[in-house]
Amino acid sequence: MPHSPLALRIANDIIARIGMGEFGTGSHLATEALAKRFEVSRSPVREALAILCDQGVIENRRNRGFFVLPSSGRKAGEAGVEPVGARESDPYYELAEDWLKDRIGADQTEQAIRDRYNLTRSQAQDLLLRASREGWAEPKPGYGWKLRQVAKTAEAFEEIYRFRAVIEPAALLEPSFRFDRTIAAALRRTQERLASGELDELAPAAMTAAGAEFHEGIIRMSGNPMFFYALERANQLRRLAEYRLKVNPQRIAVQSSEHLQILDLLAKGDNLEAAHLMRRHLSGALASKSPVVHPRADDAGRAA
Repeated sequence: MPHSPLALRIANDIIARIGMGEFGTGSHLATEALAKRFEVSRSPVREALAILCDQGVIENRRNRGFFVLPSSGRKAGEAGVEPVGARESDPYYELAEDWLKDRIGADQTEQAIRDRYNLTRSQAQDLLLRASREGWAEPKPGYGWKLRQVAKTAEAFEEIYRFRAVIEPAALLEPSFRFDRTIAAALRRTQERLASGELDELAPAAMTAAGAEFHEGIIRMSGNPMFFYALERANQLRRLAEYRLKVNPQRIAVQSSEHLQILDLLAKGDNLEAAHLMRRHLSGALASKSPVVHPRADDAGRAA
């Protein structure tokens, strides 16, 4: 029986967090706590945990719950990879790619989605609700759904990064900014691992999630929730375009090194220089991503 897209997404997210060290070996994964964290019912969380049990990533200890296994105890080939059904065979990513490549129209119905991707009603609803949460689909006033143009073009993608290059440096200069050493220490551990280039056992999902968590963690320190809400929304909108982005370990290492420099400056209280570096960092990220996400016709061969 195929797994639901929502359960696969939760399973991938848990694996990403294991890869980043948030859930270490022996960590207890409580169903109710995870349901609250992902803002879902317990049913898809239980399904996600069952997927990870089957892959040997976690184990279900009788009358105690689910616990993370050491990588040496996992099934061969499973450490550091996404669960079965992720990405290539996940209908959610198929829908995103079909929309990005104009293989489907903007106006869709739940039945059309069910038929195209061979889904149950529940699976189609989960898929459309996820697209809605991530900002590129919305229910129509009467009947059906409309897929939105957000971050579908090179111009829209660049607009998001230019917007971030305005708000993120500004957030570092807020009078209410307070450097949180506990949060910074957690961010540093992840970024040091990424900057080291030793990424063989780290899932691609973990690498991409770590970048967003760094920027959202830093902007929370501004003390102004409006900055965080704006960045969170911008990250949701750009996610659609970045589904087709190939993870480049060298690029990840460079960007993570810059993240560490920003942390160093903030720790010293040099927020002005940190803001300058943040703006340069975001401009560089756009330059490295945009041609890959939206290749020009004459660059298609190089971007493949």
